[in-house]
Formats: sequence, structure tokens, C-alpha cells
Amino acid sequence: MKIARHNKSVLWSLIISITVLWGYAWVLMKASLQYMGPFTFSSYRFLTGTLALFVVLLLLKIGFPHKRYWKHLFVVGILQTAIVFLLVMYGLKFVGAGKSSVLLYSMPIWSSFLAAKFLQERLSLKKLCGLVVGLIGLLIIFGSDLFKQDQMIIIGEILIILAAISWGISNVYFRIYLHQLPKLQTSAFQMLFGTIGIVVVTLIMEPGMPVEWNMESIYYILFTGVVASALCFTVWFIILSSIDIVTATISTLLVPIFGLIFSHILLGEKITVSIMVGTLFIISGIIISQQREKRKSHEVG
Repeated sequence: MKIARHNKSVLWSLIISITVLWGYAWVLMKASLQYMGPFTFSSYRFLTGTLALFVVLLLLKIGFPHKRYWKHLFVVGILQTAIVFLLVMYGLKFVGAGKSSVLLYSMPIWSSFLAAKFLQERLSLKKLCGLVVGLIGLLIIFGSDLFKQDQMIIIGEILIILAAISWGISNVYFRIYLHQLPKLQTSAFQMLFGTIGIVVVTLIMEPGMPVEWNMESIYYILFTGVVASALCFTVWFIILSSIDIVTATISTLLVPIFGLIFSHILLGEKITVSIMVGTLFIISGIIISQQREKRKSHEVG
């Protein structure tokens, strides 16, 4: 952690590494559907990821949070892990991995609107313009599929956008009730509660659904659970402790870029003009909306 704080090359190497891994994970999430149901995969992934995160807590000697926080950790777990990934994995049945990653990472747009409403954060003109640009990007991607008249694609995209909104709600809820907890502790326990929610839904919606076990399906679970969830989240919290949150948030926009690239190379998904233009609008909008906050933080410091 000390090395990351004082060595920018190390810090940005970590940022690039985890965004590449998260982008690649979208390919595996999509590919896993040929071997098991979407909810079943999510259960195995987050059971594995939760176990790995608690091993990290044990190694770092980070204890349990006070019981008064558990109900809030449960809410965040349901919002950020259970709802987000249940909706995303089901949506992936109908939507490409690359496009799905772009839609989910529209989350900062929804977070900003919700923060203005519930955290009384001022919605400046520049931020409002940025959010409008981002929403136009979503409409470009979403609107282009309306002409295809494929209802399942539209439903899948709506589910993933709802997942992004749920993620945004969880961010606001975290800011209100859990911001004082160690972030790694928060991540582990919200993932635990979220995993319980995912398992319950899996038992209801996919009871007895067959799973094809082979080297590929096991690899998909282990990579997304241990590497993309536990390891990357641990590194992410090191990054958050080393740079301001605005820069960190903007850096996550690399994830859908890598998601599009990997899905095109490994899954043969087409990167259409509407996806390229819509992605550009979304990323530009988020960057524009964050710029004023970044300058303001420097003024305060």
C-alpha cells in the first residue's frame, strides 16, 4: 500500500490490471451460460468469492463489524451483489457481454442523480450537462435495438440498466450508513449477505438445474470468484486509499472498454456504430460530470 501511494507507475499498473481483469470477466460471465443457469453461476461465483475475501480478512487480521452495522450491510449486499448480479446474469442471456458492461457502468450517472436527491449534493450545471450526455449515450445504445424488434434484447438491456440503478442506490446507502467502516470489511460482509440472497433465488428459480462440470466451467467460477471478485476488490481498496475517489471512479470506465474489446476478440461480438457512439457519450458524460467535483476537492485541500 505504501508503494502504491508513493509510486504512480505502480498505482496505475494496478488500476490497468484490475480494469483489464474486470473487463475480461464479462466474457467469462457470458460464456458460463452454456454450462449452467445464470443464477446457479452467480451462486458458485460469489460463494467462492466470499470465502476468498474472508481469507483475506483473516490474513490482514481485520475483525467483524459491530452488530449494529449488520442490517445495513445486509441492505447493501442485497442491492449491490444480489440484485445487481442476478439482473446482470439474466440479462446476459440476451445481451452481448461488451454491451452489457457498458450499460452496467452507466452506474455513476444514476449515483449522481440519487446523491443530489438524498445526500443534498449540489447538481451543478456542468454536472447536469454531463449526466444528460451520458443519458443520451444510453438512449443511442438502447434506441438502436428498438428497431430490431427483438423484445428479449430490450428486456435484457432494461434489466442491466436496472442493475446499474440498484448499484447506484447501494452507493448512496453506503455513504449514509457505512462510510466509516473499513472498505474491505464492508465488501466482504455485503458480499456474504448478497450471496445468501443469490443462493435463495437460485434454489427457488433453478432447483435441480443441471451443471456441466469441466475445466472451462470450473475456471469461469474460480476466475470470476477469486480473481475478479476477491483479489480485484482487495486491490481496488488499496487504490481507493491512494488516490481521490473521483479519479478512481473515472478509471473504472476502462472496464467497459476492455469488456467490448475482449467480447469482440473472444466471443466474436460485433462492435456496432451505435455501441461505439453510445459508449463514447456515456464515458464523456461521466467524465464531464466528475470534473467539477475534482477541482472542488483540490480547492478544499
